[in-house]
Amino acid sequence: MLFATAVAAAPPSELAADRKWLDHLARRAFDDPAGMQAELARRWPADATPAREAAWLFARGRVLLAAGQAGAADAVAVQLMATEDGVDRSWLLRALIQERAGKPAGALAARALAGLERRCPAGDEARAVRELACDFRATWEALRLQLREQSGQGAFVDAEASARRALALARAGGDKYLVALSLGHLASALQLLDQPDAARAQLRAAQAEAQGDPVAGARVRHVEAFMARRVRDAGAVRSALEAGLQLAEQADAPHLAAQMRAYLVDAYMHLGLLQEALASGERALPQLQRFHDRPAERSLHHNLAVAHIKLHQFEAARLELARVAALPRDPADLVPRARELRELGDSWAEAGQHREALAAFHDERELSDRANERSRAAALEELRRKYDTVARQRDLDLLARDGQLKDQQLENGRLAQRVGVAIGALLLLSVALIGVTLLRMRRAQARLTDNQRLLRAQSERDPLTDLSNRRHFLAVMDARARQAGAADFRGALLMIDLDHFKHVNDEHGHAAGDAVLVEVSRRIRAAVRDADLVVRWGGEEFLVFAPELAGDDLARMTERLLQGIGRSPVATPDGALRITASVGFASFPLHGQAAPGDALALHWEQAVNWVDMALYKAKVEGRNRGVGIEGVQAVDADTVAAIRQDFDAACLLGQVRLQQLTGPA
Repeated sequence: MLFATAVAAAPPSELAADRKWLDHLARRAFDDPAGMQAELARRWPADATPAREAAWLFARGRVLLAAGQAGAADAVAVQLMATEDGVDRSWLLRALIQERAGKPAGALAARALAGLERRCPAGDEARAVRELACDFRATWEALRLQLREQSGQGAFVDAEASARRALALARAGGDKYLVALSLGHLASALQLLDQPDAARAQLRAAQAEAQGDPVAGARVRHVEAFMARRVRDAGAVRSALEAGLQLAEQADAPHLAAQMRAYLVDAYMHLGLLQEALASGERALPQLQRFHDRPAERSLHHNLAVAHIKLHQFEAARLELARVAALPRDPADLVPRARELRELGDSWAEAGQHREALAAFHDERELSDRANERSRAAALEELRRKYDTVARQRDLDLLARDGQLKDQQLENGRLAQRVGVAIGALLLLSVALIGVTLLRMRRAQARLTDNQRLLRAQSERDPLTDLSNRRHFLAVMDARARQAGAADFRGALLMIDLDHFKHVNDEHGHAAGDAVLVEVSRRIRAAVRDADLVVRWGGEEFLVFAPELAGDDLARMTERLLQGIGRSPVATPDGALRITASVGFASFPLHGQAAPGDALALHWEQAVNWVDMALYKAKVEGRNRGVGIEGVQAVDADTVAAIRQDFDAACLLGQVRLQQLTGPA
């Protein structure tokens, strides 16, 4: 009945009627792919124009994708590419396949949009739909994918522009469902731009537009939950998702209902309702598997693992994590994976499972380092491009001046022919001009050299704290290694990690977190010597390299650090906060007990790993303290490797002798 009504209400144009009916069918396929495949096959036209053929093939690809048949959908995309009017929809279908697989789809969507815009130009959407046969629904879908990627990359202004254009298309086409979704997307984009009043107004408009359509209402409720999560209102998140679940069940939409239940798992966990979280996840999982919704299933297994850890059901948690690992994921998706590992590490640590916590933290640190390195490379590339542009402009200026000089010399030559008596004066003038030009060129070259040094220095400084960054530390260590030998690191290292820093960002905002990092950096510099190198290692971690510092001097420096950081509160925009730190420290080379006087020769990277293990020991022992390595009972490299493999056991067996220092009470 739904499809007959859609066709009856369609415009006279056969193609416009097809597109409207096929879009309704593709939407319904999200929750009933088998039924919609049968309906599509039953109504398939015996013969069609190229434009109609492209519309029907595109619908078939979307229905196959809803059934989890990505390979078959990709084959349809190949068919579309070979049709006269199907190239743009082929790119769009491939973008939807990428999205379903949890991979970036923005580049493919942009390619589809470039073709679709020929009939749907921006600025006059009503005329385009009325007169140019604009396929506004396909164009809207490409804009939705583009908006999603823009939001994920932090391009919130571009995301707002995409949302407004999608809204204009939906209104021009008179599609209330797409209008409701567009208003929800616009509300989300405005919230990301820190315009809460405008965001709430658009959300209310979306809810009003979705009245009478339970599927649209459920999706708008999901947007409401996303916005509530952004302001950390866990109760509002739960209320919005439960209302969305009720609407999805009212619409007989099992796939959408399963997604709502999967989202509720995270909402219940944040409210401490762990049993409710498990129950909701167990109801959602079979439906997500039935619909082959791998991204939602993967996220659900992760949340269930966290819930089991919090309930001390460790075997069940490990089983869920194995299921997470078995599901495919985009290897470039570093930041969300790092957030998941941090959540797992915190959960394992709170449950007292320190081995698992350490493994999760190490994995999270590796992913964060890779993500930071990728961001740093992009930033350096941007700086290089800007520098190249400035350098090219300077070269053009110099060439212009040189051209002016040559013109002047020609003019001087003509004047010399006319006025012989002025030859000497003109010659002196030319020499003076050349001297001035050379002087200016030398000054320009000096400024260019200064800018190159400045760029190099800036690339080795942390922009927030003005400390050295990891890149600078690596350069210093490489230089020392070339002088003294790769496995002959000497000096003291202190690894510092701020305790519970995540709570500062979560509860007081990133402005407070930045204020804490800047003040702690100042206190660390005040506690160490002028010759010591202080490095922002990453996030809330700092590293101090102190040449020629050992024994009691190193312990006293550690005590100064603990007292300096934790003795007095830190002023932030959200009020004064008490901050403490955990410190791992050691002086190298390490001395052993098996052969007194012998020293363990280590590479500087190995030395960093040793103080990192001492830092982890400080956190396990209760934080707000320093743990130093005084000696290691090891006679060869194999024994050292065994100690590093199970540091906790080595400490218990006395193979590692530790020094404990407590921070301020």
